[in-house]
Amino acid sequence: MASTADIKNGTVINIDGQLWSVIEFQHVKPGKGGAFVRTKMKNVVTGKVVDKTYNAGTKIETANVDRRDFQYLYNDGSEFIFMDKSNYEQMSVPSATVGDAANFMLENQDVQIAIHEGSPLYIDLPASVVLEITYTEPGLQGDRSTGGTKPATVETGFEIQVPLFLEAGTKVKVDTRTGDYLGRVND
Repeated sequence: MASTADIKNGTVINIDGQLWSVIEFQHVKPGKGGAFVRTKMKNVVTGKVVDKTYNAGTKIETANVDRRDFQYLYNDGSEFIFMDKSNYEQMSVPSATVGDAANFMLENQDVQIAIHEGSPLYIDLPASVVLEITYTEPGLQGDRSTGGTKPATVETGFEIQVPLFLEAGTKVKVDTRTGDYLGRVND
């Protein structure tokens, strides 16, 4: 058992048999009354986000979650196949567990997988990835104005919004949390 003082971003807490990952927390000490910890947590299975407040010093049950480095190998239709970089064993992860991470993963990409009692919980991607635009409407001469965007499909099949002047074949940096265009990448 741990206490609220042990809460950090990424801590996984077991609440009534469900696992919740702490997205953010704040220790609050009001002028009057006892201190408390305000948390925002995400259910690792369903993805539901909730706010929960604990009194300072409350005992909480943390889950033992092992985060290991894997390399994404391929998708066989219903499952994604990863290789453990420490012992080269392969692990298949269901599409439902991979979720939106599939929009940003290319073969041979390094990821972290959180594992609890032998089963994968979720995929941790880097904050941003570089993807190539495979299709977008051609930009017109003079489309250099600021603020205009158009849809573009990247090599994973995911569609993002990019500035009007970008063309197919351009490599772009994409935020894996929001799917936002972050900038052009020069080779």
